[in-house]
Amino acid sequence: MLYGTNPNEIDPKFGASVTYEYEKNLYVNMTNQCPNRCDFCLRNNSNGSLYANNLWYKHGEPTKEEIWENLCRRDLNRYHEIVFCGYGEPACRWDDMMWLCDRIKENGSHFIRINTNGLANLITGRKASLELDGRVDAVSVSLNAATAQGYEDLCHSKFGLEAFTALQRFTADAVLNVPHVRMTVVSTMPKEEIEACRRICESLGADFHIREYIKD
Repeated sequence: MLYGTNPNEIDPKFGASVTYEYEKNLYVNMTNQCPNRCDFCLRNNSNGSLYANNLWYKHGEPTKEEIWENLCRRDLNRYHEIVFCGYGEPACRWDDMMWLCDRIKENGSHFIRINTNGLANLITGRKASLELDGRVDAVSVSLNAATAQGYEDLCHSKFGLEAFTALQRFTADAVLNVPHVRMTVVSTMPKEEIEACRRICESLGADFHIREYIKD
C-alpha cells in the first residue's frame, strides 16, 4: 500500500494520486497536460473519477524518478495491466513515459498499455509511434469522430485540422509495432458516425471499441 490503507490514496506532495488501481489494473497518472479540450472530457466535471478521488496535480507533476519510486512501492505482479492514462494526455511526457516503460520491462514481463489521443507525433515532433516496439504491449487511441472537422468541433485540438490525420498515422504505425492496438469512440455518438469510425479503424488494421461515457 502507499500512504495508508487505501491503494488509491492521494500523494500529499502532489495533491493527487500518482498511481491508482481500478479492477485488476494499475493506472499511472502521468500528467494533467493535454493538447485537446474535448467536450466530453471527464475533467470538465470533476477533479477525480470513479477510479480515484483526485487526479488533478495541485503542486506540480512528479518527475519520472518519483513516478518510478511510486511504482516500486507496489507489487506490480498483482496487476493484469499497467496503464499510462490519468487525467491528461500521457504523450505530453512521452520521453518520461518511454523511460518508465523501460524500467518496468527491466523488472518483469509486465503488460503495458497506453491510453492516448494519438497525437504523440505532433506533440514530440517526430515519429514517436516507432518507439513503442518492445516497450508497449497495447495502445488504445481515442478516435471520437469520423472527419477532421468533426474531430476539431468535438476535441478542439491545438493542432487544428491536422490532428485527425496525425492520429490515424500514429495508429497505422502503432499497428506495425505493438501487438494490440485499438481505436475507441464514446457511446453517446450517433450510430451512423460510430459505424463510420469503425470503418476508419478497420482500414488502419486496429480493433474497434465503443466505450461508455463517464460523467464523473
